[in-house]
Amino acid sequence: MGAIGARHLADALRNNTALTTLNLGWNQIGANGAQHIVDVLRTNTALTTLKLHGNEIGDVGAQYLADALQNNTTLTTLILEYNEIGDIGAQHIVEGLRTNTVVVILFAIYLIYPCKLVHIDTNHVKSRPESHQWQTQE
Repeated sequence: MGAIGARHLADALRNNTALTTLNLGWNQIGANGAQHIVDVLRTNTALTTLKLHGNEIGDVGAQYLADALQNNTTLTTLILEYNEIGDIGAQHIVEGLRTNTVVVILFAIYLIYPCKLVHIDTNHVKSRPESHQWQTQE
C-alpha cells in the first residue's frame, strides 16, 4: 500500500460512520502514511480499533499518532508492534495518552527497537501526569 495508498484510504475514511476496525498491518506505510491515517482519528467517531503493526512508522510516525491521540475519544485498541519506534517515539505516545479521555486503551507496543519500553499503563499516565509511568526491561 505504501504512503500513497494510505493517503487515499484516509480520504475515504474521513466521513466513515460504519467501520470500527482498521487493520493495516504490514503495509509499509511509513511515517508519511501514518500521518495520513492518524489524521483521520481527529474527526472519525466510529473507529475503535487501529492496527498499524509492521509499518516502520518510527519516532516521527509515533509523534503524528501522539498528536492525534490527544483529542480522539473513540479509539480503544491500538496495535503498534514492529514499527521501529524508539524511546523518543514512545515518549511522544505517552504524552498523547496523557490528555486522551478514553478510559482504557489496549496498547501493544512490545518488540519495538531500540526502545526499552515494554508496557504503558494508561491509568497511571492519566492519574499521575507529572511522572512517566513506563515499565522497562532491565
